[in-house]
Amino acid sequence: MTSSDSPVDRAAARLRTAAITLTPCAPVRDLIGGTSISAAYAVQEKLTSARRAEGAVVVGRKIGLTSPAVQQQLGVSQPDFGVLFSDMQVAAGEAVPGGRLLQPKIEAEIAFVLGGDLVEGELDRGQVRESVAYAVAALEIVDSRIAGWDITIADTVADNASSGLFVLGAERRSLGEFEPVEATMVMVRDGEEVSTGTGAACLGDPLEALRWLASTARDLGQPLRAGQVILSGALGPMVSVQPGDEFTATIRGLGSVTSRFSRKVPA
Repeated sequence: MTSSDSPVDRAAARLRTAAITLTPCAPVRDLIGGTSISAAYAVQEKLTSARRAEGAVVVGRKIGLTSPAVQQQLGVSQPDFGVLFSDMQVAAGEAVPGGRLLQPKIEAEIAFVLGGDLVEGELDRGQVRESVAYAVAALEIVDSRIAGWDITIADTVADNASSGLFVLGAERRSLGEFEPVEATMVMVRDGEEVSTGTGAACLGDPLEALRWLASTARDLGQPLRAGQVILSGALGPMVSVQPGDEFTATIRGLGSVTSRFSRKVPA
């Protein structure tokens, strides 16, 4: 990717360089404005296009900013989303390579795998619910290319919603077997409890987060498709990661998912 005089292109080039060199960069709000969500998504799309041109495969989306407290912190009233690529998935229990991350944090979520496209119709709660093939417990390893996590809404959206990696649990449950809003979550680090939460902490209901994403993605001409993985948002506070840490999140009704981190210090 080459830089140009366009603020969007320059912001994309800055974030791209940070990702390639594993060197955190300055925020991009000086280029696109701290509250310009449309410009931020334009940056995200440029970065997505660059990855696709290299052969990366899109496998889903992640929803962020589903916590009212985080929304208030960033001065927004709605979630955001990023793109999941196939090379972002780490097998449960497999060591997360430190050399791929800059400033990792981790949070427990419910992931939905879609059984049908969300392209036509009202995209209301009923339709969205019927589109879910199954739910699984998930860990999202968030990361920021912005130095010190010094972000506004524009910075995080441009930076693919501060995406990093993700881990999916082995147990699959249909929504006839599992009710997302009623979920409770406990996450431990090396056996010590570090985060707790509920399904209601995710935009009131993880299915509401999915409904928001389905509508927003269609409006942007990028509708959700069958087979995609959707990380629906944090159920509890995210936790900073240190080399050698091991995390296990247990979500009632979905079982557990574990991720361990290489002892290699991130570059």
